Amino acid sequence: MGFAGNVEPCFIQPTVVALNESYLNQTRASSKLNMASQYSAGVMADLDFFIGDDALLRSRASNTYSLSYPINHGQVDDWDAMERYWQHCIFGYLRCDPEDHYFLLTESPLTAPENREYMGEIMFETFNVPGLYIGVNSVLALAAGYSTSKVSQSLVSIHFVALVRVVVDVGEGATRVVPVAEGYVIGSCIKSIPIAGKDVTLFIQELMRERGEKMPPEDSFEAARKVKEMFCYTSSDIVKEFTKHDNEPAKFIKQWRGIRLKTGAPYTCDVGYERFLGPEVLFSPEIYTSDYITPLPALVDKCIQSAPIDTRRALYKNIVLSGGSTMFKDFHRRLQRDVKKIVDARVQAATELHGGDIKAKPVEVHVVSHPIQRFAVWFGGSVLASTPEFFAACHTKAEYEEHGASICRVNPVFKGMY
Repeated sequence: MGFAGNVEPCFIQPTVVALNESYLNQTRASSKLNMASQYSAGVMADLDFFIGDDALLRSRASNTYSLSYPINHGQVDDWDAMERYWQHCIFGYLRCDPEDHYFLLTESPLTAPENREYMGEIMFETFNVPGLYIGVNSVLALAAGYSTSKVSQSLVSIHFVALVRVVVDVGEGATRVVPVAEGYVIGSCIKSIPIAGKDVTLFIQELMRERGEKMPPEDSFEAARKVKEMFCYTSSDIVKEFTKHDNEPAKFIKQWRGIRLKTGAPYTCDVGYERFLGPEVLFSPEIYTSDYITPLPALVDKCIQSAPIDTRRALYKNIVLSGGSTMFKDFHRRLQRDVKKIVDARVQAATELHGGDIKAKPVEVHVVSHPIQRFAVWFGGSVLASTPEFFAACHTKAEYEEHGASICRVNPVFKGMY
């Protein structure tokens, strides 16, 4: 979260809310309480909550608070918790009056139109914002990559930028591959798999537990997340990585040192094969689950092959990364190599099919990696909200009062999709 015009967000908090169970239980026991007590308990339940890192600390330090994750696989499941989260972001962190600012929110490309209506209702009714724009995160990430690639430093409008690129967005809850042509999303070609950063964390947690590392149960997930962010990298050959770790364990095995939150006692964990096996989930998902076995390079290739034929070469040449789970070392090189292998195999098969008489022109594959790809969506939103055309593209409070929440159903980047 932050303000338009900034290069980096002002605050970075995980989307989690800690609610006080004692007050929630009091409101449920309506037959045993009078009306005044019920009202008081309900008010306290609305006030006594924490978000982000504070919520995680409260839940681990006390059994009174329960965690609620409003967003699951990129879709909002709990709108009450989401409203609390936005409330604390606006008043607790940004410390601004929502009635004085236009707001830009992001959504995944596969979000239902009804969810956009809910966003509009909460923003216009609860926070009384003067204007709201709901942007597609993949298009905003494309704007960030475009504005940092020195092609043009003045982005007038995202929707009219003559670009043909495919955005690989690997976030916490889902992985999406979104082709964008002329600034518009090709909605029928969007591909998505529910394997992302959280699954990498869970796999690292599972590997460390199976090896018998002495981690406190309440801290194991957070420790696995820290291990993922600090030590993990993408390997080009798993067999070679196993050999290196076995031959020189002192060089490649790292140590994670943590502190038990409830007792304050320190603990230490060895980090070995998890360093390269964690990110490998995205390229070989069968080692983690049997439900989804399509690797990320194959998903990218499938997405581009389903796009219009005249855009495919340009899409292969401009694969843009977005999301924190693409920040692993050599991630872009591994993705580019694997996609190139698939494309070259297809070209070779086509040449052999024609007996070698017709040779296809080689397809160039290039994965664009830029320094701010972790905050690409936020930075793209910051760039867009800084342009004069942004205010004309927003839904206003007057439009909401005249037409209702249905004005938020339409998203310009999909043209007439909804």
